Parts: sequence; C-alpha cells; structure tokens
Amino acid sequence: MTAAERWAEQLAAWAVPEEILAAAPESPWGFPPGLFAAVDDGPPTPSWRRALEALGSGGTVLDVGVGAGAASLPLAPLATEIVGVDESPKMLDAFAAAAEERGVRHQEILGRWPDVADSAPEADVVVCHHVFYNVPDLDQFALALDAHAGRQVVVELTAVHPQVSLAHLWLRFHGLERPTGPAVEDAVAVLAEAGIDAQVERFERAPSWATRHPSERVAFVRRRLCLPPEREPEVDEVLGNAELAPRAAATLWWDVGR
Repeated sequence: MTAAERWAEQLAAWAVPEEILAAAPESPWGFPPGLFAAVDDGPPTPSWRRALEALGSGGTVLDVGVGAGAASLPLAPLATEIVGVDESPKMLDAFAAAAEERGVRHQEILGRWPDVADSAPEADVVVCHHVFYNVPDLDQFALALDAHAGRQVVVELTAVHPQVSLAHLWLRFHGLERPTGPAVEDAVAVLAEAGIDAQVERFERAPSWATRHPSERVAFVRRRLCLPPEREPEVDEVLGNAELAPRAAATLWWDVGR
C-alpha cells in the first residue's frame, strides 16, 4: 500500500455510521466562521514566521482553505494581495470583510481545492492551515499547492487528526470506537512519495476555542457528535476542559524552485 492509499484509508475510517447520521437533528459538518478569524495580537507561530520570511519585502499570498483569514491576514502588510479559496460562502464573506478592515487587497474563489485550482492565480507564497485532514487525495492536493507557489508552500496541521481528542465522547454517547490516525508523519510520507521534500517544525498552539464562549464550544462538539441540543449539558459535563489544553501541531514547508 502506498503512503497516499494509507492516508486515504485512515481518513475513510472516520466516516460516521449511517444510522448515527440519519438520527442527527442537524448536519454535524461545518465550522463557525469566527473560529478561523485572524488574531492580530497572538504570538507568532512557526507557520507565520516561515511565510513572512518567504515574502521578504513583499509578495502575493494564496490561502487554500482560507476560512476567515487566520493563516494569511496576519501576513499583511507584506502580503500585497491575498487570494482566498474556500468551499464555504460564509467563510469567504468573513475573510473579505476582515481583509477590507485591514485595507488588504483581496480576491475570493469559491470551491474545493484542487477542483478550482485552474481559477486560482500563482502566488509568491501558498499557505494552507488545518485542511490536510479533510483531504483524502492528499498527493494531488499538495501537488496543486506546489504548482501555484512561486517561492514557498507553508502548511499547518495538528500533530494527529483533530477529532482524536473527542474519541472518549464518541465512546460515551454512541459506544463507538474511533481511529487514532492519521498523523503528521503520514502526511510527510505522502508528500515525499509525491516528490515533495517538506521540512517539519513542531510546536504547541492554543486551540481556537480558547477565545470563544464556552457555550459555542459545547454546541459545536454536540453537533459533531450528532446529538440533539438537549444533550448539551451532558456534553459539557463530559467535555470539561479537555479541548482547551494546548495542542501539538506542526508546520510543514517546502521551497519551490522554478
């Protein structure tokens, strides 16, 4: 089995059983836009430092899976233009509004990467934060990132699949054992197999929930678990502060020589 096949197989193991999905009162997918908003006063991450170094005195940025701009907006004012790609119109609206507030030139592309890659311009730096674990065809996804970068690609992801931390809740509420992978090492193996020599820097980052109201965190997790709103007190009790602890993460980056 290739590294790419192993990656896809591990992601497929996260599928929610049909009977649980059918009983869910609302879709368990999606994120509130504010969860991926840019933070102007947070500590610089290795991902931001790498991207800033690659931008040098200035350049363009392509942000794949832009959300509300958390990966790319902190790169202003060195980023002379930011192009955001996302599947969610709400996320793109939030990104556009935040870019306007900062006076950053911006462009939005609606769609799934790499399906919309032909619509995206090449940029000096391509960033992609916390998207890899949603991508079964990771090799083709990464090669499309590489093809659009003039200088460097910078990727950020948690050390293991982000839903691993909720495994005890799936067991508690559904009696369902969840997978334990994939992890950063699996992503690096896929990239290497595709001919991409990625460098890795590990660090710890505060979870996005750290600045959100506790009720938002509980509602999000409850929805992820396919449970009705009346179960939120139980979710809150079992969840505790587990999702607030710093998470192990990694920055992957590679230079593009063309």
